[in-house]
Amino acid sequence: MNMETTLAPVQRALPDAQIVTEVTHWSEQLFSFRVTRPQSLRFRSGEFVMIGLPGENGKPLLRAYSIASPAWDDTLEFYSIKVPDGPLTSRLQHIRPGDAVILRPKPVGTLVHDALKPGWRLWMLATGTGVAPFASLLRDPETYEKYDRVILMHTCREQVELAYGAALVKGLEDDPLIGEMAAGKLHYYPTTTRENGPRMGRITDTLASGQVFADLGLPGPLTAETDRVMVCGSLDFNRDVKALLEGWGLHEGANSDPAEFVVEKAFVG
Repeated sequence: MNMETTLAPVQRALPDAQIVTEVTHWSEQLFSFRVTRPQSLRFRSGEFVMIGLPGENGKPLLRAYSIASPAWDDTLEFYSIKVPDGPLTSRLQHIRPGDAVILRPKPVGTLVHDALKPGWRLWMLATGTGVAPFASLLRDPETYEKYDRVILMHTCREQVELAYGAALVKGLEDDPLIGEMAAGKLHYYPTTTRENGPRMGRITDTLASGQVFADLGLPGPLTAETDRVMVCGSLDFNRDVKALLEGWGLHEGANSDPAEFVVEKAFVG
């Protein structure tokens, strides 16, 4: 499929349109998809954009989606939940290669390296589809240039919901750009909260109890001197993790005021 010739007539009718190039259904509730990347789009790994479809009233249905592909990728990847009665995802889950989606190319977000002070370890804490921005950052060489240890903690209710993150980490082993950089630095810590699995427990619990440090052979707890943290999940999760980190003496940062941890408040899902 020649995406340039396919995209041109679509964009004449819908200026912000991009063409779907790939769709993967990970479970009955989760899927990922790739779309063409506007030539003018520049973003930092970890940022999000608005993605959507035309609405029945002519107004586009849009929601914030973290870009799951790294800043150097030729296409844009997104990871989404399927909501049966959701205004957008009830339709978006049925897209196929060749379909058009709306993409507003104005990337923003707090889960970027610029919002953190230099540190020794980087913790990526995610629930559900909150792993998407970390899929971008884990495939960015800058992540491994800045940190000696990178820990991805991903918690879902059931094992099948961890499949996307597990495939991502597995793929890094043979990645020609990242493979050698991530070797020995990247630690993956998936857990479930409902279905029995190799590791169970909420991220806040495994951090507070020290279980994750014991399992990975890492010193704990987190400190403001050595650790930097990125958080992406539900509102309750974000709040609980923030309280835990502040209890350890870490401070929340932003693009304009880098500190020890950042939280993506725009994430929904």
